[in-house]
Amino acid sequence: MQTIQKLAAQTLDTVLSGRNLTDTLAALWRQEPALTGPQRAAIMDICYGSLRHYGWLRGALDSLLSKPLADPFIDRLLIISLYQLLFSQTAAYAVVDHAVHVATAHDDGRLKALVNAILRNFQRRRAELTAALKREPVAFWNHPDWWIGVVQQTWPRDWKQILTVANQHPPMTLRVNVRRTTPEAYLATLTAADMPATLHTSGAITLTKPVPVDKLPGFAEGVVSVQDAGAQLAASWLEVKDGMRVLDACAAPGGKTGHLLEIADLDLTAVDVDTARLARVSSNLARLGLSAQTVTGDAARPATWWDGKPFDRVLADVPCSASGVVRRHPDIKWTRRPTDAQTFARQQIGFLDALWALVVPGGKMLYATCSIFPAENRRQIDNFLTRHVNASLERDIQLLPSEEHDGFYYALLCKA
Repeated sequence: MQTIQKLAAQTLDTVLSGRNLTDTLAALWRQEPALTGPQRAAIMDICYGSLRHYGWLRGALDSLLSKPLADPFIDRLLIISLYQLLFSQTAAYAVVDHAVHVATAHDDGRLKALVNAILRNFQRRRAELTAALKREPVAFWNHPDWWIGVVQQTWPRDWKQILTVANQHPPMTLRVNVRRTTPEAYLATLTAADMPATLHTSGAITLTKPVPVDKLPGFAEGVVSVQDAGAQLAASWLEVKDGMRVLDACAAPGGKTGHLLEIADLDLTAVDVDTARLARVSSNLARLGLSAQTVTGDAARPATWWDGKPFDRVLADVPCSASGVVRRHPDIKWTRRPTDAQTFARQQIGFLDALWALVVPGGKMLYATCSIFPAENRRQIDNFLTRHVNASLERDIQLLPSEEHDGFYYALLCKA
């Protein structure tokens, strides 16, 4: 466990310094190839859980300290140890004992006594701290104060649901490849495999209990993919038909790309600025038995990669704050800044204007974000329509995070 605690504390420190959790864990797996599957799973659980509950854990630790810790590693070690004491099935004495051993090996062990004292004091004062932290919004809602304020102001009727859902474990939802089978038939296959699930009216299927993807019947053969129910709306909203020339901008990792090609036979180009992430698009399509032209390029600068032929449909799945998918990426809550939504909004203008020029007259573009902040969504589209007289809004929708799906915004734009 000492290895797990040490690496989890280091990972948490890297993330709280501003780095993406997914990328940080991927780098850790490369640096520590000897880690076993159970060790990786334990580190992931601790890191995701500590970030999901960081507001409460931070509040508890601050209450136990007489002054902030100058050593960030020990601070993170205490955070992840508090998480283990609260949520893991590991015996409390083992969590404390191993944390003290990790602290002993760090910086000549000068803070090992403090680590021992803090964790044992927490065990004694747990009920008292729990009662006190119910009165602290950041601890109670496990979101930064500024984020809580924005959500309250933007969604006065739904803000509690949004924050509550964001702290839950996300469901495992599947997209059935309709070229291979039907949602109803695949649901029957899951039932026969003793994997209870729910079929939604959209055709998405949510498992009652998540399983490793390689355990899903037909996954390796491309019969099914993992994709949030809200994300599955994009392909149907774009209204593609056989023979259309389609652009999937900012395509990685390729979930929507694959879905579009499952629906119709398309001349599809998938563009992404990240070569490594674009490789995941090709890998996903290969598993599905589908193909597309993949191009490394900046979607906001088509002159560097576009062949000059307009597209019947464009999916503009633009970079955003990702404020609607926090339950899948709990690091977002603590690494985003209050000004980030406006920063993304300015970037999105470049994507929208550049990609609109690629749409054939009479064609359509679907603007998509996984955000719940209006600056990136309807406000962005209203501004776009004032800049482009040849554009009209056919329909749009704001999906708020719920038990069934994450938070997304879609706006279907038509070109005169």
